[in-house]
Amino acid sequence: MKTGMKKKILFVDDDANVLGGLRRILRGMRPEWDMEFAESGQEALEILAGKPFDVLVTDMRMPGMDGCQLLEKVKELHPQIVRIILSGYSERDLVFSSVGLAHQFLSKPCDAETLKTTVSRASAMRELLEDEFLVKIVSSIDSLPSVPSLYQEVIEEVNAEEGSLEKVGEIISKDAGMSAKLLQLVNSAFFGLPAKATSVLRAVNLLGIETIKTLVLSVKIFSQFDQPGLISVSRLWEHSLETGMIARSIATQKNLVQAGIDEAFTAGLLHDVGKLILLDKLPQKYAEVSTLSETAGRPVWEVEQTVLGTTHAQVGAYLLGIWGLSGSLVEAVAFHHCPGKCPNTSLSTLTAVHLADYAEHAARGENGEDRLDTDYLKKLGFSDKLFENSTKRG
Repeated sequence: MKTGMKKKILFVDDDANVLGGLRRILRGMRPEWDMEFAESGQEALEILAGKPFDVLVTDMRMPGMDGCQLLEKVKELHPQIVRIILSGYSERDLVFSSVGLAHQFLSKPCDAETLKTTVSRASAMRELLEDEFLVKIVSSIDSLPSVPSLYQEVIEEVNAEEGSLEKVGEIISKDAGMSAKLLQLVNSAFFGLPAKATSVLRAVNLLGIETIKTLVLSVKIFSQFDQPGLISVSRLWEHSLETGMIARSIATQKNLVQAGIDEAFTAGLLHDVGKLILLDKLPQKYAEVSTLSETAGRPVWEVEQTVLGTTHAQVGAYLLGIWGLSGSLVEAVAFHHCPGKCPNTSLSTLTAVHLADYAEHAARGENGEDRLDTDYLKKLGFSDKLFENSTKRG
Protein backbone atom coordinates (compact mmCIF):
# COMPACT_ATOMS: atom_id res chain seq x y z
CA MET A 1 0.00 0.00 0.00
CA LYS A 2 1.34 3.38 -0.96
CA THR A 3 1.68 6.17 1.57
CA GLY A 4 -1.03 8.81 1.18
CA MET A 5 -3.77 6.47 -0.05
CA LYS A 6 -7.03 6.62 1.84
CA LYS A 7 -7.48 3.81 4.36
CA LYS A 8 -10.67 1.79 3.89
CA ILE A 9 -12.60 1.18 7.12
CA LEU A 10 -15.80 -0.86 7.55
CA PHE A 11 -17.98 -0.33 10.65
CA VAL A 12 -20.58 -2.96 11.58
CA ASP A 13 -23.38 -2.55 14.15
CA ASP A 14 -27.03 -3.65 14.13
CA ASP A 15 -28.06 -0.38 15.83
CA ALA A 16 -28.62 2.30 13.18
CA ASN A 17 -28.29 4.99 15.86
CA VAL A 18 -24.80 3.77 16.75
CA LEU A 19 -23.77 3.86 13.09
CA GLY A 20 -25.24 7.34 12.78
CA GLY A 21 -23.21 8.45 15.78
CA LEU A 22 -20.05 6.98 14.26
CA ARG A 23 -20.70 8.85 11.01
CA ARG A 24 -21.00 12.12 12.93
CA ILE A 25 -17.95 11.80 15.17
CA LEU A 26 -15.76 10.51 12.34
CA ARG A 27 -16.83 13.05 9.73
CA GLY A 28 -13.50 14.84 10.11
CA MET A 29 -11.65 11.68 9.05
CA ARG A 30 -13.13 11.66 5.53
CA PRO A 31 -9.99 13.13 3.93
CA GLU A 32 -8.01 10.15 5.30
CA TRP A 33 -10.55 7.34 5.53
CA ASP A 34 -12.95 5.82 3.02
CA MET A 35 -15.68 4.60 5.39
CA GLU A 36 -18.62 2.27 4.90
CA PHE A 37 -21.25 1.14 7.40
CA ALA A 38 -23.16 -2.15 7.64
CA GLU A 39 -26.10 -3.07 9.88
CA SER A 40 -25.44 -6.83 9.94
CA GLY A 41 -22.69 -9.38 9.59
CA GLN A 42 -24.15 -10.65 6.33
CA GLU A 43 -24.24 -7.15 4.85
CA ALA A 44 -20.64 -6.66 5.96
CA LEU A 45 -19.52 -9.84 4.17
CA GLU A 46 -21.28 -8.71 1.00
CA ILE A 47 -19.48 -5.35 1.13
CA LEU A 48 -16.13 -7.06 1.79
CA ALA A 49 -16.66 -9.35 -1.20
CA GLY A 50 -16.86 -6.32 -3.46
CA LYS A 51 -13.69 -4.42 -2.57
CA PRO A 52 -10.68 -4.52 -0.23
CA PHE A 53 -10.65 -2.98 3.25
CA ASP A 54 -7.86 -2.29 5.72
CA VAL A 55 -9.77 -2.35 9.03
CA LEU A 56 -13.04 -3.88 10.24
CA VAL A 57 -14.67 -2.51 13.41
CA THR A 58 -17.61 -4.59 14.61
CA ASP A 59 -20.06 -4.91 17.48
CA MET A 60 -20.37 -8.28 19.25
CA ARG A 61 -24.06 -8.80 20.03
CA MET A 62 -25.95 -8.77 16.72
CA PRO A 63 -28.93 -10.86 15.56
CA GLY A 64 -28.36 -13.51 12.92
CA MET A 65 -24.58 -13.40 12.67
CA ASP A 66 -22.87 -12.13 15.81
CA GLY A 67 -19.50 -10.40 15.98
CA CYS A 68 -17.52 -13.57 16.66
CA GLN A 69 -19.09 -15.37 13.70
CA LEU A 70 -18.37 -12.38 11.47
CA LEU A 71 -14.76 -12.18 12.64
CA GLU A 72 -14.30 -15.90 12.04
CA LYS A 73 -15.52 -15.49 8.45
CA VAL A 74 -13.38 -12.40 7.87
CA LYS A 75 -10.29 -14.11 9.27
CA GLU A 76 -10.88 -17.00 6.86
CA LEU A 77 -11.85 -15.02 3.74
CA HIS A 78 -10.00 -11.73 4.22
CA PRO A 79 -7.10 -12.44 6.62
CA GLN A 80 -5.25 -9.23 5.70
CA ILE A 81 -7.92 -7.05 7.36
CA VAL A 82 -7.22 -5.75 10.87
CA ARG A 83 -10.11 -6.90 13.07
CA ILE A 84 -11.28 -4.67 15.92
CA ILE A 85 -14.22 -5.23 18.27
CA LEU A 86 -16.18 -2.20 19.50
CA SER A 87 -18.68 -3.50 22.02
CA GLY A 88 -20.46 -2.74 25.26
CA TYR A 89 -20.65 -6.40 26.16
CA SER A 90 -18.03 -7.92 28.41
CA GLU A 91 -19.40 -11.37 29.34
CA ARG A 92 -16.43 -13.65 29.99
CA ASP A 93 -17.54 -16.38 27.57
CA LEU A 94 -18.02 -13.85 24.78
CA VAL A 95 -14.67 -12.23 25.46
CA PHE A 96 -12.84 -15.56 25.63
CA SER A 97 -14.37 -16.62 22.31
CA SER A 98 -13.08 -13.44 20.63
CA VAL A 99 -9.48 -13.65 21.89
CA GLY A 100 -8.24 -15.61 18.87
CA LEU A 101 -10.34 -13.68 16.36
CA ALA A 102 -9.85 -9.98 17.10
CA HIS A 103 -6.62 -8.03 17.02
CA GLN A 104 -7.98 -5.41 19.42
CA PHE A 105 -11.03 -4.79 21.60
CA LEU A 106 -12.54 -1.38 22.38
CA SER A 107 -15.28 -0.90 24.97
CA LYS A 108 -18.42 1.14 24.46
CA PRO A 109 -18.82 3.97 25.13
CA CYS A 110 -15.59 4.77 23.30
CA ASP A 111 -14.55 8.40 22.92
CA ALA A 112 -13.89 9.68 19.42
CA GLU A 113 -10.17 10.27 19.94
CA THR A 114 -9.53 6.73 21.21
CA LEU A 115 -11.39 5.26 18.27
CA LYS A 116 -9.59 7.49 15.75
CA THR A 117 -6.19 6.77 17.27
CA THR A 118 -6.74 3.00 17.44
CA VAL A 119 -7.97 2.69 13.85
CA SER A 120 -5.34 5.10 12.52
CA ARG A 121 -2.48 3.24 14.21
CA ALA A 122 -3.77 -0.15 13.05
CA SER A 123 -4.15 0.96 9.42
CA ALA A 124 -0.79 2.77 9.46
CA MET A 125 0.95 -0.52 10.18
CA ARG A 126 0.44 -1.41 6.52
CA GLU A 127 3.25 1.01 5.68
CA LEU A 128 5.61 -1.46 7.41
CA LEU A 129 4.64 -4.47 5.33
CA GLU A 130 3.80 -4.14 1.64
CA ASP A 131 3.81 -7.78 0.54
CA GLU A 132 0.16 -8.94 0.51
CA PHE A 133 1.11 -12.58 1.08
CA LEU A 134 3.03 -11.73 4.25
CA VAL A 135 0.30 -9.35 5.43
CA LYS A 136 -2.24 -12.18 5.18
CA ILE A 137 0.05 -14.58 7.05
CA VAL A 138 0.87 -12.19 9.89
CA SER A 139 -2.67 -10.82 10.25
CA SER A 140 -4.05 -14.34 10.64
CA ILE A 141 -1.75 -15.15 13.60
CA ASP A 142 -3.53 -15.55 16.93
CA SER A 143 -0.53 -16.76 18.94
CA LEU A 144 3.23 -16.93 18.62
CA PRO A 145 5.15 -20.18 19.18
CA SER A 146 6.88 -20.50 22.53
CA VAL A 147 9.94 -22.38 23.76
CA PRO A 148 8.59 -25.90 24.46
CA SER A 149 10.17 -26.16 27.92
CA LEU A 150 8.70 -22.82 29.06
CA TYR A 151 5.33 -23.68 27.54
CA GLN A 152 5.25 -26.89 29.57
CA GLU A 153 6.30 -25.03 32.73
CA VAL A 154 3.37 -22.62 32.36
CA ILE A 155 0.92 -25.50 31.78
CA GLU A 156 2.19 -27.29 34.89
CA GLU A 157 2.07 -24.15 37.04
CA VAL A 158 -1.50 -23.14 36.14
CA ASN A 159 -2.58 -26.79 36.57
CA ALA A 160 -1.10 -26.95 40.07
CA GLU A 161 -3.58 -26.81 42.95
CA GLU A 162 -1.82 -23.79 44.39
CA GLY A 163 -0.42 -22.24 41.23
CA SER A 164 1.62 -19.12 41.91
CA LEU A 165 0.78 -15.94 40.01
CA GLU A 166 4.32 -14.72 40.56
CA LYS A 167 5.80 -17.95 39.22
CA VAL A 168 3.54 -17.84 36.14
CA GLY A 169 4.66 -14.27 35.49
CA GLU A 170 8.32 -15.19 35.83
CA ILE A 171 7.99 -18.03 33.31
CA ILE A 172 6.02 -16.03 30.74
CA SER A 173 8.38 -13.05 31.02
CA LYS A 174 11.24 -15.26 29.74
CA ASP A 175 9.43 -16.09 26.50
CA ALA A 176 8.79 -13.67 23.63
CA GLY A 177 5.79 -15.52 22.18
CA MET A 178 3.83 -15.80 25.42
CA SER A 179 4.78 -12.27 26.50
CA ALA A 180 3.54 -10.71 23.27
CA LYS A 181 0.16 -12.47 23.47
CA LEU A 182 -0.41 -11.55 27.09
CA LEU A 183 0.45 -7.91 26.48
CA GLN A 184 -1.94 -7.85 23.52
CA LEU A 185 -4.82 -8.92 25.77
CA VAL A 186 -3.99 -6.60 28.63
CA ASN A 187 -3.35 -3.51 26.52
CA SER A 188 -6.57 -3.87 24.59
CA ALA A 189 -9.93 -3.77 26.38
CA PHE A 190 -10.65 -7.51 26.16
CA PHE A 191 -11.07 -7.74 29.91
CA GLY A 192 -11.97 -4.13 30.71
CA LEU A 193 -8.88 -3.61 32.83
CA PRO A 194 -8.33 -0.09 34.20
CA ALA A 195 -4.65 0.15 33.30
CA LYS A 196 -2.20 -0.81 30.59
CA ALA A 197 1.04 -2.71 31.13
CA THR A 198 4.56 -2.47 29.76
CA SER A 199 5.78 -5.51 31.69
CA VAL A 200 4.52 -9.09 31.73
CA LEU A 201 4.57 -9.26 35.53
CA ARG A 202 2.21 -6.29 35.63
CA ALA A 203 0.01 -7.90 32.97
CA VAL A 204 -0.23 -11.16 34.92
CA ASN A 205 -1.15 -9.34 38.12
CA LEU A 206 -3.87 -7.36 36.33
CA LEU A 207 -5.45 -10.51 34.88
CA GLY A 208 -5.25 -12.73 37.95
CA ILE A 209 -4.62 -16.45 38.25
CA GLU A 210 -8.12 -17.66 37.33
CA THR A 211 -8.25 -15.69 34.07
CA ILE A 212 -4.71 -16.78 33.21
CA LYS A 213 -5.67 -20.39 33.90
CA THR A 214 -8.71 -20.20 31.60
CA LEU A 215 -6.73 -18.47 28.86
CA VAL A 216 -3.96 -21.07 28.98
CA LEU A 217 -5.93 -24.28 29.48
CA SER A 218 -9.30 -23.61 27.81
CA VAL A 219 -8.74 -20.82 25.28
CA LYS A 220 -5.19 -22.07 24.62
CA ILE A 221 -3.67 -18.66 23.88
CA PHE A 222 -0.15 -20.12 23.87
CA SER A 223 1.40 -22.68 21.53
CA GLN A 224 4.77 -24.39 21.48
CA PHE A 225 7.33 -24.22 18.71
CA ASP A 226 7.38 -27.30 16.50
CA GLN A 227 9.89 -26.48 13.75
CA PRO A 228 13.11 -27.95 15.19
CA GLY A 229 16.39 -28.08 13.36
CA LEU A 230 16.20 -25.06 11.04
CA ILE A 231 18.03 -22.68 13.32
CA SER A 232 18.70 -22.85 17.02
CA VAL A 233 15.47 -21.80 18.69
CA SER A 234 17.21 -22.01 22.05
CA ARG A 235 19.83 -19.54 20.79
CA LEU A 236 17.09 -17.18 19.60
CA TRP A 237 15.43 -17.46 23.02
CA GLU A 238 18.72 -16.80 24.86
CA HIS A 239 19.49 -13.83 22.61
CA SER A 240 16.05 -12.29 23.15
CA LEU A 241 16.16 -12.70 26.92
CA GLU A 242 19.72 -11.39 27.21
CA THR A 243 18.91 -8.43 24.94
CA GLY A 244 15.97 -7.58 27.19
CA MET A 245 18.15 -7.63 30.30
CA ILE A 246 20.88 -5.52 28.69
CA ALA A 247 18.29 -3.04 27.38
CA ARG A 248 16.85 -2.72 30.88
CA SER A 249 20.34 -2.06 32.25
CA ILE A 250 20.95 0.64 29.61
CA ALA A 251 17.57 2.25 30.35
CA THR A 252 18.49 2.31 34.04
CA GLN A 253 21.89 3.88 33.30
CA LYS A 254 20.22 6.58 31.19
CA ASN A 255 17.70 7.36 33.94
CA LEU A 256 14.60 6.50 31.94
CA VAL A 257 11.44 6.49 34.05
CA GLN A 258 10.26 3.16 35.48
CA ALA A 259 7.81 2.57 32.63
CA GLY A 260 10.71 3.12 30.22
CA ILE A 261 12.85 0.62 32.11
CA ASP A 262 10.10 -2.01 32.03
CA GLU A 263 9.39 -1.30 28.37
CA ALA A 264 13.08 -1.53 27.48
CA PHE A 265 13.21 -5.09 28.82
CA THR A 266 9.96 -6.01 27.07
CA ALA A 267 11.07 -4.48 23.76
CA GLY A 268 14.40 -6.29 23.99
CA LEU A 269 12.62 -9.56 24.67
CA LEU A 270 10.26 -9.00 21.72
CA HIS A 271 12.64 -7.40 19.21
CA ASP A 272 13.06 -10.64 17.21
CA VAL A 273 9.45 -11.92 17.29
CA GLY A 274 9.47 -11.50 13.52
CA LYS A 275 11.97 -14.35 13.34
CA LEU A 276 9.56 -16.57 15.28
CA ILE A 277 6.83 -15.72 12.79
CA LEU A 278 9.00 -16.42 9.75
CA LEU A 279 10.39 -19.63 11.24
CA ASP A 280 6.90 -20.85 12.08
CA LYS A 281 5.06 -19.79 8.93
CA LEU A 282 7.80 -19.95 6.26
CA PRO A 283 10.25 -22.55 7.62
CA GLN A 284 11.88 -23.59 4.32
CA LYS A 285 12.21 -20.04 3.05
CA TYR A 286 13.75 -18.97 6.34
CA ALA A 287 16.16 -21.89 6.24
CA GLU A 288 17.33 -20.45 2.91
CA VAL A 289 17.82 -17.05 4.58
CA SER A 290 19.79 -18.57 7.43
CA THR A 291 22.03 -20.61 5.12
CA LEU A 292 22.73 -17.68 2.80
CA SER A 293 23.51 -15.40 5.74
CA GLU A 294 26.03 -17.89 7.10
CA THR A 295 27.74 -18.68 3.80
CA ALA A 296 27.87 -15.06 2.60
CA GLY A 297 28.83 -13.63 6.00
CA ARG A 298 25.99 -11.12 5.84
CA PRO A 299 23.61 -10.07 8.65
CA VAL A 300 20.37 -12.04 8.62
CA TRP A 301 18.23 -8.92 8.24
CA GLU A 302 20.09 -7.90 5.08
CA VAL A 303 19.57 -11.35 3.55
CA GLU A 304 15.89 -11.26 4.57
CA GLN A 305 15.47 -8.05 2.61
CA THR A 306 17.02 -9.70 -0.44
CA VAL A 307 15.12 -13.00 -0.23
CA LEU A 308 11.80 -11.92 1.29
CA GLY A 309 11.59 -8.24 0.40
CA THR A 310 11.19 -7.36 4.08
CA THR A 311 12.89 -8.04 7.43
CA HIS A 312 11.97 -9.80 10.64
CA ALA A 313 11.96 -6.37 12.31
CA GLN A 314 9.16 -5.14 10.04
CA VAL A 315 7.21 -8.39 10.32
CA GLY A 316 7.39 -8.37 14.13
CA ALA A 317 6.53 -4.68 14.41
CA TYR A 318 3.52 -5.14 12.12
CA LEU A 319 2.04 -7.86 14.33
CA LEU A 320 2.70 -6.01 17.59
CA GLY A 321 1.27 -2.84 16.06
CA ILE A 322 -2.04 -4.38 14.97
CA TRP A 323 -2.19 -6.10 18.37
CA GLY A 324 -2.23 -2.63 19.94
CA LEU A 325 1.09 -2.58 21.80
CA SER A 326 2.58 0.83 22.54
CA GLY A 327 3.98 2.96 19.74
CA SER A 328 7.39 3.27 21.39
CA LEU A 329 7.68 -0.51 21.76
CA VAL A 330 6.60 -1.07 18.15
CA GLU A 331 9.14 1.44 16.84
CA ALA A 332 11.87 -0.21 18.92
CA VAL A 333 11.11 -3.52 17.22
CA ALA A 334 10.70 -1.98 13.75
CA PHE A 335 13.94 0.03 13.75
CA HIS A 336 16.24 -1.93 16.07
CA HIS A 337 18.74 -2.50 13.21
CA CYS A 338 18.47 0.99 11.72
CA PRO A 339 17.40 3.49 14.42
CA GLY A 340 18.50 6.43 12.29
CA LYS A 341 15.50 5.79 10.02
CA CYS A 342 13.03 6.21 12.88
CA PRO A 343 11.11 9.53 12.93
CA ASN A 344 11.71 9.73 16.69
CA THR A 345 15.28 10.98 17.07
CA SER A 346 15.36 11.31 20.87
CA LEU A 347 16.82 8.94 23.47
CA SER A 348 14.22 6.20 23.77
CA THR A 349 13.43 2.52 24.19
CA LEU A 350 14.71 2.08 20.64
CA THR A 351 18.15 3.39 21.66
CA ALA A 352 18.40 0.87 24.49
CA VAL A 353 17.31 -2.05 22.29
CA HIS A 354 19.65 -1.11 19.43
CA LEU A 355 22.64 -0.98 21.80
CA ALA A 356 21.58 -4.13 23.65
CA ASP A 357 21.06 -6.16 20.47
CA TYR A 358 24.54 -5.24 19.24
CA ALA A 359 26.13 -5.90 22.64
CA GLU A 360 24.59 -9.36 23.01
CA HIS A 361 25.77 -10.45 19.56
CA ALA A 362 29.24 -8.96 20.13
CA ALA A 363 29.61 -10.70 23.50
CA ARG A 364 29.22 -14.04 21.71
CA GLY A 365 31.63 -13.11 18.95
CA GLU A 366 28.84 -12.57 16.42
CA ASN A 367 30.08 -9.13 15.39
CA GLY A 368 28.98 -9.59 11.79
CA GLU A 369 25.38 -10.19 12.84
CA ASP A 370 24.68 -6.57 13.69
CA ARG A 371 26.15 -3.09 13.40
CA LEU A 372 25.92 0.02 15.51
CA ASP A 373 24.33 3.05 13.87
CA THR A 374 27.10 5.39 15.01
CA ASP A 375 25.66 8.48 13.31
CA TYR A 376 22.38 8.03 15.19
CA LEU A 377 24.16 7.44 18.50
CA LYS A 378 26.52 10.40 18.11
CA LYS A 379 23.55 12.69 17.52
CA LEU A 380 22.30 11.55 20.93
CA GLY A 381 25.63 12.43 22.53
CA PHE A 382 27.20 8.97 22.70
CA SER A 383 30.98 8.89 22.32
CA ASP A 384 32.93 5.75 21.43
CA LYS A 385 33.61 5.20 25.13
CA LEU A 386 29.94 5.61 25.91
CA PHE A 387 29.13 2.95 23.31
CA GLU A 388 31.35 0.55 25.22
CA ASN A 389 30.01 1.47 28.67
CA SER A 390 26.38 1.49 27.60
CA THR A 391 26.49 -1.99 26.14
CA LYS A 392 27.73 -3.63 29.29
CA ARG A 393 25.15 -5.35 31.45
CA GLY A 394 25.13 -4.00 34.97
